[in-house]
Amino acid sequence: MKKDEDCIFCKIIDGKIPSAKIYEDEKVLAFLDIMPINKGHTLVVPKNHSKNLLEDDDKDISACMKAVKKVANAVMKATNAQGFNMGVNTEKAAGQAVFHTHFHVIPRFENDGLHHWPGGKYQDGEMEKVRQSIASRVGK
Repeated sequence: MKKDEDCIFCKIIDGKIPSAKIYEDEKVLAFLDIMPINKGHTLVVPKNHSKNLLEDDDKDISACMKAVKKVANAVMKATNAQGFNMGVNTEKAAGQAVFHTHFHVIPRFENDGLHHWPGGKYQDGEMEKVRQSIASRVGK
């Protein structure tokens, strides 16, 4: 397993820091977030250290997604949630605070006070320019 001795999530994975463990297998650990958006907010992390999703091994991402599905189902049932958000923050500008890949499973309830981000608009012709720029870089 790839580890970073200074990473708080690596320390949790190694049992050096306690956590409220929800699920574990050979590749993934899931535990309750200590600062939950809603009660039941769970983090799913690969046991191999990587800074963020863009640096993560595809096999670890796949294992995390399978675990997210299991965990989300359990979180919804246990909390009687009406839905859930799954999110991953990549880099500081996106809100990443711990630089070890992790997926948030956040139970949601009608009128829980959380607001979704506002939608923007493209100017005339701008959507096609952005589409071309992104499409030309996929897989590179």
